[in-house]
Amino acid sequence: MRPLFSPWIAYPAALLLCFSAATLGSLFTTPYLASWYETIAKPSFNPPNWVFPVVWPILFLMMAIAVARIASLPSRPVTQLRALILFGAQLILNVLWSVAFFGRQSPPSGMLVVVFLFGAVATTLVLFWRLDRFAGALLVPYLAWVGFAAILNAAIVMLN
Repeated sequence: MRPLFSPWIAYPAALLLCFSAATLGSLFTTPYLASWYETIAKPSFNPPNWVFPVVWPILFLMMAIAVARIASLPSRPVTQLRALILFGAQLILNVLWSVAFFGRQSPPSGMLVVVFLFGAVATTLVLFWRLDRFAGALLVPYLAWVGFAAILNAAIVMLN
């Protein structure tokens, strides 16, 4: 069986895709960190701002490796395409969270998006796990982080 995509294409494309999403999300986040985000009430468990630029690149790298592994598996086209499409959907939701929460300066909008994001990441993880356990395992920290982000987002909604 041939892979859906050659690893020589899958890995660079996955890195480009994931880090493009990260860059796009940061374009909606960074301008509001020192101004709006610093002025809103946050819970005691809110991490310091320096944590986010450390954690997110690691998570995006893990996502890229996971999606590249799925894309370069020996061909199971229907199952792989379903998993890849869902991965793309959760990546879009990831960027949309930054747009909603920071760009619109709306924690309630961010809360709505992060609920869908959590569901999409969880479903993607299950589909990836069924195809390749290592790829699925690579998404576990991302799911945990999105879960933490949802709790943090909810706390910010309640405090503001």
